[in-house]
Amino acid sequence: MKNKVKWSGVFPAVLIPFNDDYSIDEEGFRALVRWVASHEGVNGIVVNGHTGEIMTLLPEERAEAVRIAADELKGRIPVISGVSAEGTIEAIQHAQAVEKAGGEGILLMPPHSWLRFGMQPDSTVEFFKDVAEAINISIVVHQYPTWTKASYTTSQLLRMAEIPNVVAIKVGQRDMAQYEVDVRALKKNAPDVALLTCHDEYLLPTLIQGIDGALVGFGCFVPDLIAELVKTVKNQDLVAANAVYDRIFELKHAIYKMDEPSSTSHLRMKEAMYQRGLISSSHARRPVLPLTEQEKEEIRQGLLKVGLIKE
Repeated sequence: MKNKVKWSGVFPAVLIPFNDDYSIDEEGFRALVRWVASHEGVNGIVVNGHTGEIMTLLPEERAEAVRIAADELKGRIPVISGVSAEGTIEAIQHAQAVEKAGGEGILLMPPHSWLRFGMQPDSTVEFFKDVAEAINISIVVHQYPTWTKASYTTSQLLRMAEIPNVVAIKVGQRDMAQYEVDVRALKKNAPDVALLTCHDEYLLPTLIQGIDGALVGFGCFVPDLIAELVKTVKNQDLVAANAVYDRIFELKHAIYKMDEPSSTSHLRMKEAMYQRGLISSSHARRPVLPLTEQEKEEIRQGLLKVGLIKE
């Protein structure tokens, strides 16, 4: 494992385009990764996140997404892959597949059985330790909203931050009071671990807590604006930051009625990117159902309104 280097900047969670038969469109995916990575301030690409529809991808397809992105970027910026599994053994297998495919880090999600049943307090940190010991690449902790049973306590986050592989925490509490408590504790006690907001819907309010960057799906849609927002906040230029954020706010509400991210919001963003010509299709795998023609027209009107497409 390399020495821990403080991460910062924007880490867009990228979509994955499908062919008409719902196989991965490799050429289209390469083009998207190349386009997103071309923006200044983008310091890593995240594949196989929720935005990248990890839940509908087969294990070998998740590894293939990493391989394609890593081959396209050739080490210019790191490729991080989501890892989601119910058991530790499977999580380790996915993490090792990411490493073998050329990924430089994993975004380790909690076992989703915890969402329903909760977890043993010590099992959370042990889960991360077990996966960390099996790989030689970085780990980003994926903090779920506080309203779920899979959200980590401040104490658990601090213990995870002590694991050598853990280089960043994707802070997604969606509870501003708890967010501030966790951020302050982590900044004080784990200053070498990067804090990355994943609050698409609270970007400016969460960035101004003095954190290091953003790992957001909306970074795939407007990477230039997200990078500019992070930069202006880092420079403590609140006037400029508010101007950029006004544009982001206008876009996310005009295009896909942004609230907390969901399968519908990701699909709306996918349709918007398709209409902009940035991906080859807006197909999503079932059980996600296609948008109606009315919803597609709403998105088209939103894109027209904000000037991202023309009549």
